[in-house]
Amino acid sequence: MQYEILVLDLDGTLTNNKKEITPHTKEVLKAYQEAGGRIVLASGRPTYGVAPLAEELEMQKYHGYMLSFNGAVIIDCRTGEPIYENWLPAGVPQQLADLAEKYHTSLLTYQGDDILTETPDDTYVLKEVICTKMNVRKIENFREEITFPVVKCMLMENGVYLADVEKKVDGYFQGELSVLRSEPYFLEVMPKGIDKAASLKRLLEYLGKDRSQMMAFGDGFNDRSMLEYAGLGVAMQNGQPAIKAVADLIAPSNEDDGVAYVVESLMLGKRPEELRGFY
Repeated sequence: MQYEILVLDLDGTLTNNKKEITPHTKEVLKAYQEAGGRIVLASGRPTYGVAPLAEELEMQKYHGYMLSFNGAVIIDCRTGEPIYENWLPAGVPQQLADLAEKYHTSLLTYQGDDILTETPDDTYVLKEVICTKMNVRKIENFREEITFPVVKCMLMENGVYLADVEKKVDGYFQGELSVLRSEPYFLEVMPKGIDKAASLKRLLEYLGKDRSQMMAFGDGFNDRSMLEYAGLGVAMQNGQPAIKAVADLIAPSNEDDGVAYVVESLMLGKRPEELRGFY
């Protein structure tokens, strides 16, 4: 097949609004893997939040990969072992605690299968709990308790307000960290150079594959780089306008099995240009 590697964002792309993979999408993705394709789940979620969906898709059996934390960690599903990891520099969580206090945002990070935050009942923290299905653990003092290595921290607030905070936080770190929004209300802070496209490039080099053999699906701000990088970049109908503007193809929405529609069409021999104009 032309596209041997299928890269899928999760929330708003692979899953519907209930955060579930529909039976039809699951059936199509199993057929894709049976035909020799490999699936890569690429998400801003922590690894523990990606793994259940990888299990649903039997990616251990078909030798797929997980890119968690926007690609700061790459996991081989067959072995369960990381082939790449990156961590925030020491002291960054403490700086972010100061910035969260200054700009009146919530702040969280992760340890194992726990979300750690001072504000476990915050509306946006609860959104992350729903997305990842992880436990939330209240800590008393982020500055003092987050002294171990972490991959990502996240600031959260209303999307309009957070867009302004994003510029200020990015300016504060002067390009030394990756600062981007995965959702309008989630501002992710990760090591410099971490984004989905950069990690996909690492994975393709590891696999000895070319990006022309890869198609990628996404809907959010943090998907832009991988849609531009992939041989075929597909945005969901429900995606952000800026993401749809750079895509090669617009799929039906995540509520309408958009991923399954495109993958099944390509497996049946349709060319991408034949799908344009429908959505």
